Amino acid sequence: MPCRGHSTKTEEPFWSEEWKKAGLKATQAPSTSVMQKVLFIETGMGCDQHGSREEHGATKAAIRACRNAIEFNSIPCIQDIVPGGRAGMKIHLKLGIPEEANGVDLDQVRAVFPYGQLLPIEVVNGGLTFQSGRVVEQLGDEKDLAVIVLACVTVGY
Repeated sequence: MPCRGHSTKTEEPFWSEEWKKAGLKATQAPSTSVMQKVLFIETGMGCDQHGSREEHGATKAAIRACRNAIEFNSIPCIQDIVPGGRAGMKIHLKLGIPEEANGVDLDQVRAVFPYGQLLPIEVVNGGLTFQSGRVVEQLGDEKDLAVIVLACVTVGY
């Protein structure tokens, strides 16, 4: 399952224009960085009913899984708990992606996280594929394969 971890684009992707204007974006943690203390773990699932696309078939499902894991949480005291506040928060992301999926653009997935330091993303075989019952050529479908990706987001410092 090919995963592209570094963008060849000149500008890194942002989740939204609002985040771009506010300067919200997680950074890549230094390669020597490790998580000393786990504070919480969030899980999510994302589905792309047109996940058989040639390029980055499971990317949309992975983004949805990450959003599902983090979007209903608010931890206002993180500023007081983590040394360095939100910027010092470490994030470990583990994605379960079906082997049949055509890969994930990890730069797009990283853009989902508004702050913190992302440790290297761990990708394992997992998730699910199933027949969606339709092929929509205008959306890039080559077959009726839908993709489900699972995400585990561990936050600590």
